[in-house]
Amino acid sequence: MDNTNLNTQTKPKKKGKAWSVIRTILVFILGLVIGSGSILLIVLLIVGLTIGLNKEKYEKLTANSDFINAETLSKIDQLEKYIRAYYYEDVDEEDLENGLYYGIMNGVGDPYTVYYSPEEYKDMTASWNGNYEGVGAYLKMDTDVGYAQIESFIEGGSAKECGELNVGDYVVAVDGIEMYGKTLNEVVSYIRGEEGTYVTLTVEGASGKHDVTLERRKIDTPTVEYSEKDNGIWYIKISEFDAITTSQFKEAIDAARAAGMKGLIIDLRGNPGGNLDVVVDICREILPQGLIVYTEDKYGNRNEFSCDGKNEIDVPLVVLIDGGSASASEIMAGAIKDYGIGTLIGTTTYGKGIVQSILPLGDGSAIKITTSKYYTPNGNNIHKIGIDPDEEVTFDSEKYLEDETDNQLDYAMDYLKDKIN
Repeated sequence: MDNTNLNTQTKPKKKGKAWSVIRTILVFILGLVIGSGSILLIVLLIVGLTIGLNKEKYEKLTANSDFINAETLSKIDQLEKYIRAYYYEDVDEEDLENGLYYGIMNGVGDPYTVYYSPEEYKDMTASWNGNYEGVGAYLKMDTDVGYAQIESFIEGGSAKECGELNVGDYVVAVDGIEMYGKTLNEVVSYIRGEEGTYVTLTVEGASGKHDVTLERRKIDTPTVEYSEKDNGIWYIKISEFDAITTSQFKEAIDAARAAGMKGLIIDLRGNPGGNLDVVVDICREILPQGLIVYTEDKYGNRNEFSCDGKNEIDVPLVVLIDGGSASASEIMAGAIKDYGIGTLIGTTTYGKGIVQSILPLGDGSAIKITTSKYYTPNGNNIHKIGIDPDEEVTFDSEKYLEDETDNQLDYAMDYLKDKIN
């Protein structure tokens, strides 16, 4: 629900007739890419690397580019004329322009190489920083139904405090505007807005269809939860690796160490990843001296991230993983597995072993582009493979729905108790 900012859109500057022609191609290039928005801005991405191309290298790499040429412009001009002559409704030129950019990036054929409009990039930056203005809920898209669905709530948000919304409710309208068929990012953009303003959601779920008016607030999104369990065992759950995650994890691990922890469970289940630099910093809080991860681009350039081992963990460690543990989560799990300092429990991870870099553009927009592969300390690239657990334990969803029993966590607790005793 709160993944895109609702602000006055900053329109890109006009760039003359040729550019006006180019931007009208959106609907035809790669089939309305803006309608595909099932990929959340924060889903499955590793960022934190910056491409450093000097002018000479950039010009050399692009010298043979013939994508935008006279023939291309002529065809775009023809498409523009057809749109204006035959499309049965008026078209929004701004949407068409953005659609062109989406389409070019989509043409690479990589779901992680994408274009972000100024609004999307602004929202993504806010997400990395762990705060935004909204109602405090997350949505997922149910493509079979055609509506966005409430997935969870954030503490301090009006969505949870109102008591009128439930996980699983569908958002069918926002301020009276029908949401059927809109992308996840589009739905979110209607919901978000300036702190102190209000938005009315029409939701439909088990309790029927009704309207709820919510206040937009500044929401801080915690990415780390921690608590002390039985027998001196501490539990730390990391939901994603954002800019605020390092300090939150340090707070958690420092509290556990100060309390004399005897065992530690790090829960990476459902963690889609995040910032590469952040996961590296967190790994430095527990790993021994040595390599954490390294990346390699298509030119063979290798970038290594290492640990000095000063904070190496000295108690039994379990890491919970599943098919939703991806990218940055797999960097952490892979390093722990390679060094043999912990036991992975759960099911095989997602298998995202590539790295994306963010390249801001001059008008506030940006692109995210896959720039390299990453490798675990032992030299393994887990892309489309994943990391297998040391102890395979399938999550019992029926039991969890029945009485909130987490059988994987219970297994981890029993495993550590045996280790400690």
